[in-house]
Amino acid sequence: MSLAIFREKPLVIAALHLPDFALSRHRSMAWFEDYAIANARVFAEAGIPYLKLQDQTKTDGPAAPDTIAMTAALARLIRAEVPGIGLGIIVEAHDPAAALALAHASGADFVRLKVYVGGAMTAQGPRYGLGAAARAFRAALERPDIAILADVHDRTVVPLSAESQPFAAEWAVKTGADGLIITGSTFPDTLARIEAVRAHGIKRPILIGGSVDADNIGQALGAADGVVVSSAIMAKSAGKDDLVRWDVDRCRRLMDAARCP
Repeated sequence: MSLAIFREKPLVIAALHLPDFALSRHRSMAWFEDYAIANARVFAEAGIPYLKLQDQTKTDGPAAPDTIAMTAALARLIRAEVPGIGLGIIVEAHDPAAALALAHASGADFVRLKVYVGGAMTAQGPRYGLGAAARAFRAALERPDIAILADVHDRTVVPLSAESQPFAAEWAVKTGADGLIITGSTFPDTLARIEAVRAHGIKRPILIGGSVDADNIGQALGAADGVVVSSAIMAKSAGKDDLVRWDVDRCRRLMDAARCP
């Protein structure tokens, strides 16, 4: 199947970070709805083709019921109120069923899954590859159209074993990832990692998961098939309590640079 997300050129995904639900009990659902729609509209107005709704609720177990319920409600609302933008899902919990169920319920186009193969030490403790469970659950949902974007040696974790990133990328492909996310400690490191993965013979689409901005997005899209951005397009004065945290002019500049040959 040729997944629609990989036909988008340029493929730019803006990450819309949700507040940690466990630390936001004081906020009403109406506030979360206003927050999600206001920022989704910023991305859509600037011409960004996809947004990734990013849960940030810390947990050492599966996603909590209220996290799943609230994220699903917000994702459906974005679909209804901002229909022109594509949608993806990521959950903080190491829980592929939650991410895929959310995508299934909301009509999202993709999920991003971390620690897809192998093992890694995270801030919440060790986590092990969830790729096989993700592939099986997607099959059970009969939703092969939900793309799985798998991080390979995500820079926020420490691998627990010594396999090379190209070898881990091969594992991810064999475990059903539709696209890979490669992100180094710096932008030059990211480019070097992508070059090594391509030299290994990996042909799956590759996205860069961080350190992309209006100045380097042309180079990024020359090396990779797409990018995920967030901090580079945030309003410079944005605070964690602001309703609108992303800046439409910075988003437009990023997309203008992405479209330049």
